[in-house]
Amino acid sequence: MVKTTYIHKSAKLYGSSSVGENTVIMENAIIGYPQHNILMEITKAGIEIEDHDFTGANLGMNSFIRAGTTLFSNVRAGNNFKTGHNAMIRENTLIGDNVLIGTNVIIDGNVRIGNNVSIQGNVYIPTHVTIEDNVFIGPCAVLANDKYPIRGEYHPEGPIIRKGVSIGANATLVPGVEIGEGAMVAAGALVTKDVPAWKLAIGCPAKIVDLPEKLKLINTI
Repeated sequence: MVKTTYIHKSAKLYGSSSVGENTVIMENAIIGYPQHNILMEITKAGIEIEDHDFTGANLGMNSFIRAGTTLFSNVRAGNNFKTGHNAMIRENTLIGDNVLIGTNVIIDGNVRIGNNVSIQGNVYIPTHVTIEDNVFIGPCAVLANDKYPIRGEYHPEGPIIRKGVSIGANATLVPGVEIGEGAMVAAGALVTKDVPAWKLAIGCPAKIVDLPEKLKLINTI
């Protein structure tokens, strides 16, 4: 089998970005866009982005980057990384192997994502979030990292999502909660406190109930 890499002519790679073998990058994708402090250096110097030397983004082998995706500087993704259309992943985000970031997902930087993770369309993930292996996050879920927005000093503290967690569509997780290993968050749930391992959070605000025995399995992603 011949392995090739395809980069559409409209795509942009900035800084020291690198692309693994057998990767596809589609229309208008941007790889390695400079984070704010680097962008300020570039504008003050009055130079083009292409003429400035900075750390870009790195993609592993067999990645597929769909049209309109933007990956900022210091994003590191492993092998078999895939995005939907118009995903945005900001700086200092580390992503493992076999990860899908769906259409219109926003990851606001300084996030850690493990292996075998599926994040569906329109999910919002703020800074300072940890997502471990084999996690599924359903469409339109929202995570938060500021308990009192613009009402005091800001100490970002995003949720911690342990391995094997499933989060349903339209769920909301408040800052600092920990979702334990193998737990599930029901669609539309508002999670305001920690969810123990292998439990189910359901309702608004969410109540913690037993997870049915048939669901006590690690996600296969």
